[in-house]
Amino acid sequence: MDCTSSTIMLDIERLFCVRDKIVLVTGGSRGIGEMIAGTFVAAGARVYITARNATECEATAHRLRGRGDCRALPADIADPQSVRLLVEEIRTREPRLDVLVNNAGIAWGAPLADYPLDAWDRVFAVNVRAMFQLTRDLLPQLKAGATAHDPSRVINLGSVAGMRVVQSTYAYAYGVSKAAVNHLTATLAMELAASHVTVNAVSPGVFPSRMTEMRVGDRTMLEVAGATNPLGRPGSVEDIAGTCLYLASRAGAYLTGAVIPLDGGLHARPIALWEEGEPAAEPAARS
Repeated sequence: MDCTSSTIMLDIERLFCVRDKIVLVTGGSRGIGEMIAGTFVAAGARVYITARNATECEATAHRLRGRGDCRALPADIADPQSVRLLVEEIRTREPRLDVLVNNAGIAWGAPLADYPLDAWDRVFAVNVRAMFQLTRDLLPQLKAGATAHDPSRVINLGSVAGMRVVQSTYAYAYGVSKAAVNHLTATLAMELAASHVTVNAVSPGVFPSRMTEMRVGDRTMLEVAGATNPLGRPGSVEDIAGTCLYLASRAGAYLTGAVIPLDGGLHARPIALWEEGEPAAEPAARS
């Protein structure tokens, strides 16, 4: 067969277009959330961002409005009542929601013996419960504009910490909560497929954020990640932007239930079974 004559000519711009989509990004005032919100704004979507700090939320929305349509809806998603009010506001303003980005997340670090249970509960409230509540309560809006070939999208932000153990961070609840995000993503994907709503997760490694400014010895967490990551650098705006545009556009319409490791290969790095300098293990005997 002549491959040239059978090639389907695609409209690449349309394939990755999200223009005029209505998007909600939680935790959108800074860090990865702001990167994602800014991407959709620049691509012509109408973007709502929410964050607990109303001043930061308004300031980020004002800054992003220089590139397009961005609106602030401050809310504390750790509080179920605040989530209910956020949902009602979206319902009042928009007849549909095309993309829900469950990005908001928090971490807490403390030695095991001192790890407070109220911190554990708050981490799960933000990282897991709010994700479930928002997806459940905004389902009528997600279904409203969804079709088989252009489904509505739920994009959950996980973490490489939910895929493998990250040593020496003392962030016990964080990693476990992000593992829960992966399972919740798969569960919701199967539940909502018939409603033309896809649910996928993105599991970033280390990206520039307030959290990665923490010191690790004489360097920041971001610098350490750049040195130890298989690709030799932390994530960038372009990395998260490209992934989210793919998931939210026609290009990603046939993907659901997936967990995308956006970590430069960190999740696949081999785990050493013995310390450097020790003799290698003997080959296992064959029976």
